[in-house]
Amino acid sequence: MSKKLSLISVAIQKSSKDMSAYVPVDDSPDTINTEDEGTLDEVPEMQPIPKHASQKHSVSAQSMPRRSVPQKKLSKYGVAKDMPELEKHHAPDDRYSFLEQGRDIESVNIPHKYTEKEKEALGAFESLDYLPSHSDIFKKWVKRQRVSSLNLDVWFMMALIGFSVGVVGFLLHQVIEEIADLKWETTEKFLHDGKYAIASLFAFGYSLAFVLFSAFICVYIRPETAGSGIPEITGFLNGTNVRHIFNIRTMIVKFLSCVTAVGSGLPVGPEGPMIHLGALVGAGLSQFKSESLRFRFNFFEKFRTTEARRNFVSAGAAAGVASAFGAPVGGLLFSMEEVSSFWTTTLSWQIFFCCMVSTFTTDLFNSAFQSFSYTGSFGQFKTNRYILFQIDKGIDVNILMFIPTAVIGLIGGVLGALFTILCLKMTRIRLRLLSKIERVWVQKIVKLFEPAVILIIVTAFSLYIPSVFTCTEFTCIQGDTGSAVKGCFNDTRNPLHVESEVASYTCPNEKEYKLNNNTWMTNRTYNEVATLLFGDLERAVKRLFSRDTHLEFSYASLFTVLPFYFLMICWASGTAVACGTLVPMLLIGSLYGRIIGITMTSMFGIHSEDYGYWAWLDPGAFALIGAASFFGGVTRLTLAVTVIMMELTNDVQVLLPVMVSVMVAKWVGDLVTHPVYHAQMEVKCIPFLDQDPKVSVGGKLVNLENYSARDVMASPVITIQTKELVQVLSNLLLNTTHGGFPVVMKGNGDEEYFYGLITRLELTVLLMHENLFVTLDEESLGDNDQEESQWLDFDQLNIQKLHDPQAATDMLNKYLLDSNYRDLAINLKPYINQSALSIPGKFSLYRTYIIFRTLGLRHLVVVDNKNHITGIITRKDLMGFNMEEKLEAAQERMLRMRRVGRIEMRNLASIANTSDPI
Repeated sequence: MSKKLSLISVAIQKSSKDMSAYVPVDDSPDTINTEDEGTLDEVPEMQPIPKHASQKHSVSAQSMPRRSVPQKKLSKYGVAKDMPELEKHHAPDDRYSFLEQGRDIESVNIPHKYTEKEKEALGAFESLDYLPSHSDIFKKWVKRQRVSSLNLDVWFMMALIGFSVGVVGFLLHQVIEEIADLKWETTEKFLHDGKYAIASLFAFGYSLAFVLFSAFICVYIRPETAGSGIPEITGFLNGTNVRHIFNIRTMIVKFLSCVTAVGSGLPVGPEGPMIHLGALVGAGLSQFKSESLRFRFNFFEKFRTTEARRNFVSAGAAAGVASAFGAPVGGLLFSMEEVSSFWTTTLSWQIFFCCMVSTFTTDLFNSAFQSFSYTGSFGQFKTNRYILFQIDKGIDVNILMFIPTAVIGLIGGVLGALFTILCLKMTRIRLRLLSKIERVWVQKIVKLFEPAVILIIVTAFSLYIPSVFTCTEFTCIQGDTGSAVKGCFNDTRNPLHVESEVASYTCPNEKEYKLNNNTWMTNRTYNEVATLLFGDLERAVKRLFSRDTHLEFSYASLFTVLPFYFLMICWASGTAVACGTLVPMLLIGSLYGRIIGITMTSMFGIHSEDYGYWAWLDPGAFALIGAASFFGGVTRLTLAVTVIMMELTNDVQVLLPVMVSVMVAKWVGDLVTHPVYHAQMEVKCIPFLDQDPKVSVGGKLVNLENYSARDVMASPVITIQTKELVQVLSNLLLNTTHGGFPVVMKGNGDEEYFYGLITRLELTVLLMHENLFVTLDEESLGDNDQEESQWLDFDQLNIQKLHDPQAATDMLNKYLLDSNYRDLAINLKPYINQSALSIPGKFSLYRTYIIFRTLGLRHLVVVDNKNHITGIITRKDLMGFNMEEKLEAAQERMLRMRRVGRIEMRNLASIANTSDPI
């Protein structure tokens, strides 16, 4: 009996020893903490950690190897590696196929796949905390701020931002109208006079002059202004610091590039850039300072925190939507649903007020001025000026209407996903081709002329394709139920008509009207394709939305314009100009929606009665539903798209069909690809945490509640003391790339307990002030802290970047190499974030993700039951691709552990069966 028990005991001990290798505690004991601003994967060019340190979960900064000659140089953001340009080249290690699952073609449940180079670019971005560091100096600064129960200063700032964004929106649209109207009016005049060559020369020359200017200032002055700016703003509000997006130079270039690109005739819109401009106004006005203009006022000092700045940026972005579309509620919902990541009820009211002021300002000036000419009616809000696509006549919705509405939603989801995929693939092809050009100046020339080539194609198509189509006679229906009559402008007994503002192109345009049996007859003709192509995109959308115009457009004209604009908008949206695609998306959707509407009238006849049972068969109504479906299929927004469409058209009667089409389009689109703005962030390698984490392990979607924080944390972690040596901190800043460091406090014996966090930038600023240094003796490093009068002010640490990175680098080198600083230390206690969150290693991974994203964290420390640091979690650790890799490894470890357990249990059973009987 004793012999048998002894054998079993030895086997159990051996089994326990073998299984310990598979316990998922540390992911990689040979690497140092992977946390940083977005996080970097490992410390570059570092010597390996000593063997004794690799067995611990945390590594003291004092145990790090020190170089005699540091190799790193700080950037202006305080890191030894600068953030990447958004105009980064094609990743040389991109070996994925064109239709690779997970590369642009992926459902919302599948995380995006990144190459190794793209992962490096992700890690180089710096993250931001939503809330400011809760340190002693911050609490001291808060005491100086005035507290008001009404927060009148916040409401005043919201009103100021709303008014300023409204003025910017008014100027933007007025300048675009001036540039576009001059082009098309002059071109049409030459065409009517038979001067085709002059018309062509003018249209091409005029357009090229503006588009080249638009691309030139983007490429050579501020490349970050290219595109809509929505992905960059979304990434910033999610917690990623994107360079150069909030700058006075960025604002000027964005405005000028947008008005010249849209006004020239490029198939893009101004709404996306307007959102970026609104965010710029919110970021600039709320801070009352500018590094470019070198001024800093002491007004509204309380708004110079990360929380307040981000809230005002959200308000500015929402006001930009409100001003661009004349949709205050839509602007609020767009910011809440797409742009912002942090939201409160109080913030909702404040942003709603900001959007209201913005819309009021834009509408007020638009009603009073047209083409910068005073109309003499200041204060009169004219419907045709403040409702972009005014619908004069509504229709009764019929239950049968939801059948074609669902079909339109299905088409919107498929075409919306195809649109997103084509945009992304064109961007990757563009980056790949540019990467093959070695000379930078040649790359810039290519970027400069790409939009010019697109504009030449679009202008040529608009000028010459209409000539392929014959002139169309005006058509209407005589009487209540009569047949269609040619040469009929309008019948007073029937609302069916052709709009008078159609484009005649080169068709006869005598405009002779005569009344014959309650019917106005005319010999005038028009060109259907020219009606859609001449003028800006907003004018084409208005004509497609028009009601009681069943016979104004035919299949041929719609099917000709739809694929051409679909491809051109995809191509143009990624060029080096400031542009958006919101109104172009409405045009695409309204084209196929109108096609469905004409199909319905062809099948069931034309019914134009005001209140007839079949009056819902109106192609204009289906064009509106189609526009909403494509808008939703591309952006995957539901609330914002529905409300914006209602405010754009003032047609509440089609609310339910619009909601159905948007929902169907979203469901279908989610099966194929990610939303367009999220996908663009993936291409630009901007780290982003979605609202709901979706991770697949082994091809199956997993519930993150079954995993814990220790499964994804980085370990071991570099820690520092509350009172640390100057040379240790200098070595840390020069030779690591981490964005922040946990601070520990020693307890009884040598045990170290988690105390708080301090960021790299804060440490750099502190080391620039030698008056904070103390000598290394018991009195200075004892329990007696510095007096408050010796502390740095919160304003001195509350910065986004260094003014002189080279001076900071030289200073750190001097500390590291000069023996005079060997025994000097600095007391960090007043500057440590004492409210830094920590969680136990067993904490649910799903709840870890929710806490991290909801609170807008930058670092989340993992501790054990004794408050010892065991790991750290940052933004990159919680991104889908990274969680998939770590959870697959954790699952594999568990499977191996179970296999070892089964083998050992079989060995135990074998021992028991072969032993001597009792």
